[in-house]
Amino acid sequence: MFDTLSDRLAATFKNLRGKGRLSEADIDATAREIRIALLEADVALPVVRSFIAKVKERARGVEVSQALNPAQQMIKIVNEELVSILGGETRRLRFAKTAPTVIMLAGLQGAGKTTLAGKLGVWLKGQGHSPLLVACDLQRPNAVNQLSVVADRAGVAVYAPEPGNGVGDPVQVAKDSIEYARTKQFDVVVVDTAGRLGIDQELMQQAADIRDAVNPDEILFVVDAMIGQDAVNTAEAFRDGVGFDGVVLSKLDGDARGGAALSIAHVTGKQIMFASNGEKLEDFDAFHPDRMASRILDMGDLLTLIEQAEKTFSQEEAAQMASKLASSKGGKDFTLDDFLAQMEQVRKMGSISKLLGMLPGMGQIKDQINNIDERDVDRTAAIIKSMTPKERAEPTIINGSRRARIAKGSGVEVSAVKNLVERFFEARKMMSKMAQGGGMPGMPGMPGMGGGPGRQKKQVKQAKGKRKSGNPMKRKAEEQAEAARREQAAQGGALGLPAGQEAKNFELPDEFKKFMG
Repeated sequence: MFDTLSDRLAATFKNLRGKGRLSEADIDATAREIRIALLEADVALPVVRSFIAKVKERARGVEVSQALNPAQQMIKIVNEELVSILGGETRRLRFAKTAPTVIMLAGLQGAGKTTLAGKLGVWLKGQGHSPLLVACDLQRPNAVNQLSVVADRAGVAVYAPEPGNGVGDPVQVAKDSIEYARTKQFDVVVVDTAGRLGIDQELMQQAADIRDAVNPDEILFVVDAMIGQDAVNTAEAFRDGVGFDGVVLSKLDGDARGGAALSIAHVTGKQIMFASNGEKLEDFDAFHPDRMASRILDMGDLLTLIEQAEKTFSQEEAAQMASKLASSKGGKDFTLDDFLAQMEQVRKMGSISKLLGMLPGMGQIKDQINNIDERDVDRTAAIIKSMTPKERAEPTIINGSRRARIAKGSGVEVSAVKNLVERFFEARKMMSKMAQGGGMPGMPGMPGMGGGPGRQKKQVKQAKGKRKSGNPMKRKAEEQAEAARREQAAQGGALGLPAGQEAKNFELPDEFKKFMG
């Protein structure tokens, strides 16, 4: 959604690189380019004016004129101002002191309130709560049935005493749901209300009546991030007519210009609290202004990536994988079964394209990321599952006839099986070297990844244990250092990386990129 804005801003900052100081003309030209980028992204004009005024004021100040790198300082200023117009700090849900906490969803028809109720239910369930979804949209055809289906997929309870389709009193349903939640021990009630194609008095009155009946702790305004400037007008109308405490952006994975999202928090004074960025019920999370600003400026979103990995990966399994890779057998204990298990865990985190998009600098290879075929992971899994247990444990025994059988069983060419096995051996060798603290092959001299170019061969020989000092004291110190390095590797992250590895310096090596296709 923010691709166009990201590309324009990246081109603008590229022109500043290499300049020792910024002149008045440089600042004006940069501000003009940023203004055009924001307007093209459909950001509201008052927001653009305020944003540009603050950026120019700070750019002309001491913090840029005395900076060692003025271009980097300008990026820092733009990043901080983007965070500011997106709402500043992350806004958390307020929970009632006495259960149940009541959350009311409001918004236009088609904004995605019903689906979002299910996503919010999954999110709350993951936070340790027991949510109840309440069907108060009794006008739209099949709205009650839709919420019941969504709740069933989400694995949460639903309260739908009325059939809907124009039958029933939504205010009474909302009121009764609170007592039902107390009786059944639900600690959060999510009220799904009716919408309209546009703002009208009947919609506002019904939303206000439900609000007065249940006295919600949070009123969340659900807005379709794809409807452009009208989202701001609708948000202002709801703020004045019903009132709301926070904003939820739906359909953030669309390809429309996302400027409305940048405008709502600034115009209404209400922060964006959640964002929905996909069709699956799990494609939903708290909105972090600082992380969104980083994504827009192509600085990545490693914190969200780490959080998703922590939810998906088992620490116990990760430690087992790391110990296999760091073993004295050179990683030979790491089998195709282990690789399949890790690949399936990565797949649980979501789309490979989205995961790669969270890494810094990936905007430069955006087209390649978008062209990734997600089915390649399924094909790889099919090939491995077509092997016998012995073949997975010892891929070296896979000969021509076995390759032909595996290819036939998985529906691929024989060459695909051969390539997979070869890539597996290459990747296992590379990951084993990383886990044993020998640095990344082909990447000498990187921080935390081994020594400089002239020391690479010497380090490999030491790792094999062929050369030891004749001095007993020195040899003992070397053995202790080696033991400490192995222990550090065994305590590595989910992918078997050394524990001291800094995420911001990490980049997938060519061998691993080749292995992943």
